[in-house]
Amino acid sequence: MSRLLVTGREKLSGEVNVQGAKNSALPIIAASVLTKGENVLFNCPALSDIEASSQILRYLGCNVKRFHTTMLITADGLCRNDIPDVLMRKTRSSIIFLGAVLARTGAVKLSFPGGCELGPRPIDMHLNALIQMGAEIVEKHGVIDCTAPKGLKGTKIALSFPSVGATEDIMIAASTADGTTTIINAACEPEICDLADYLNSCGAKISGAGEGVVVIDGVSSLNGTQHTIIPDRIVAATLMSAAAVTQSKITLKGIVQSHLGTVIPVLEEAGCKIRSSGGNLTISAPQKLSAIRTIRTMPYPGFPTDAQAPLMAVASVAEGTTVFVENIFENRYRHTGELSRMGAKIKTEGKVAVVEGVRSLYGAKVDAPDLRGGAALVIAALSADGVTDIGNSEYLERGYENIELMLGSLGASISKL
Repeated sequence: MSRLLVTGREKLSGEVNVQGAKNSALPIIAASVLTKGENVLFNCPALSDIEASSQILRYLGCNVKRFHTTMLITADGLCRNDIPDVLMRKTRSSIIFLGAVLARTGAVKLSFPGGCELGPRPIDMHLNALIQMGAEIVEKHGVIDCTAPKGLKGTKIALSFPSVGATEDIMIAASTADGTTTIINAACEPEICDLADYLNSCGAKISGAGEGVVVIDGVSSLNGTQHTIIPDRIVAATLMSAAAVTQSKITLKGIVQSHLGTVIPVLEEAGCKIRSSGGNLTISAPQKLSAIRTIRTMPYPGFPTDAQAPLMAVASVAEGTTVFVENIFENRYRHTGELSRMGAKIKTEGKVAVVEGVRSLYGAKVDAPDLRGGAALVIAALSADGVTDIGNSEYLERGYENIELMLGSLGASISKL
C-alpha cells in the first residue's frame, strides 16, 4: 500500500514530457507473442500494468529486457500456452493475450482478468469473435480453455459495440489467420491505429484502422520490429487539468493534438487558453474557471471516459454547474464520494453526475477507488487548501509513471509514502 501527500495551492510552471500510452503499449506487448526475432519498443512507460504484462511474457517463455523507456521483447522461446490466475488478475488488459497466444500455439488456457472494478466489461465479444474464427471454447470454474484444432480462419465479425479490447484481440488473432477478417463497428481509438502500425511493421496486412471497418488479410508469419509508442492522451488530459485547477501555465511536450480533439474544447470553454505547435501544447489557465456544458463520454472520437474523472475535479472548482453523462462504464463515479470529502458538491443518479462548483476545496484523508479516480483526487488536491492524504495510490502506478515526480518537476508539492 502506498500514499500520496499533496499540499495544495502551489502554482505550476515549466515543461514536461508526456509518457507513452499505456493503452497502446499493452496490446502491442501482447501482439509481440506472434513475432519471430527481437522487438524494440520505444517510449514504453514504466507502469505496474506494463510490468504485469512483462511477467506474463516471461512465464510464457519470452525474453524481456527493459532500459529506461525502451523494452526489448523476443518471443522465439515461447514454450507455454497457459497463464496462471495470479498473473491474469493483475490487470484487466491481460485478456488481450487470449487471441495472441491462441494464434501462436493453437490453444490457450487462462482465467478471467483483474484490474479496476468499473462495472461489467464483458469478454463475450472476444470469445464470440474467436469462435467465429474457428476456436472452440470451454468455460469452467472461472477458467477459459480455448483451442483452434483447424487453425483460425478469416471471417466477417460485426461487433455489437465498438469495444477497444475486442477490436484489438481480433486484429492480433487475425493477423496470422487463414484468409481475410473484416471487423464491422470496430473501435476507432488512436491506440487501435498504433497497434495496426506496429503489426504492419511486423509484416501484417491491416487496413482501415481508425475507421469503423478494419480489414486484416492473414499472413503466414510476423517478424520483430522497432516501434515507438504514441503519447498518452489521458496523461496529457490529466496534466492539462492540473494546470487548470492551479491557475497555471505549463507546456506538454510530445503530444498529438488530434488525439485531444474533444478535451481541448472543454478546457477552453472553462476559460483556458491553449495553443499547440510541433508536438508541444501550452495551456494557460484563468484565475477563475467557468462551468462546462454537459460532458458525455463516448467511444472515440467522443469524449474519453478515462478523462471524465480528472475533468470532474476541474468542474468541482469552476464557477457554475457542470453535468456529466457517463455512457461507457457503470461504476465510473466511485471518486465522487471522495471528492465530496474534500468539499466538492456532486450529486449522482445512474449515468448522470451534477457538479456544482465551489469556491475552494480543502485537504482531507481520502482513498483512490481506481486509476482515474485516483487521478481526480490528485487534481483536486492540487487546488485544495491544506494537505490531502491520498491512500491506495498504487492504483495510479497502473497508468501514471511516477506521478509525484512528474508533477513535482512542475512545482507541485507532492510526495509518495
